[in-house]
Amino acid sequence: MSLASCVVRYICTMAKRKAVFLDKDGTLIPDIPYNVNPGLITLQDGVIEGLQMLQEQGYVLIVISNQAGVARGYFPIADLEKVKQKIDLLLSAGGIKIEAYYFCPHHPDGRIAEFPHACECRKPRPGMILQALKELDIDAGSSWMIGDILNDVEAGNRAGCSTVLIGNGNETEWVPGIYRTPKYTASDFLGAARFIVNNPHEINELNDRKLAPL
Repeated sequence: MSLASCVVRYICTMAKRKAVFLDKDGTLIPDIPYNVNPGLITLQDGVIEGLQMLQEQGYVLIVISNQAGVARGYFPIADLEKVKQKIDLLLSAGGIKIEAYYFCPHHPDGRIAEFPHACECRKPRPGMILQALKELDIDAGSSWMIGDILNDVEAGNRAGCSTVLIGNGNETEWVPGIYRTPKYTASDFLGAARFIVNNPHEINELNDRKLAPL
């Protein structure tokens, strides 16, 4: 199966030059496992203000999310549209526009015939980001990935982006690897956005909280 056919895509408009790639669960919204009920979707603290800051600096905002619940049969792939719509509604109150959503529906242990296999799009693989770079004409070297676990960091680093880890406790395994060190670790989303705005180019690795040993 080609990369183009293995990723669920929702693309709104043409791209700009630089982007911030955003993990969804645990980063933009609280992590409720396998939730597709729009009524349970809320935004994390600081997300509106942080995304406004990034948007004002000209960053395209793109969601990059593993959705293994599709492969596991917990919900149909069509339900991701409801998730997208609710997030868009919540963000619209702050004048924020998500340029594109990339969802990976695969998992090697899935039971839905179309999706139970290893793929290039499931984080920590960089396939979704690489596809967005190509389709939306994004410059990886000017772009960032924000996530709450090291799989997000690895995907961003492998794609050639700079990376910020939100140290909110969601990373519990700390599996080491050459691509699994973020450029910066922030305590929350707003801290991540502020760092990106104040450090648009790659600089020395800094942390506002010491990264756990790898």
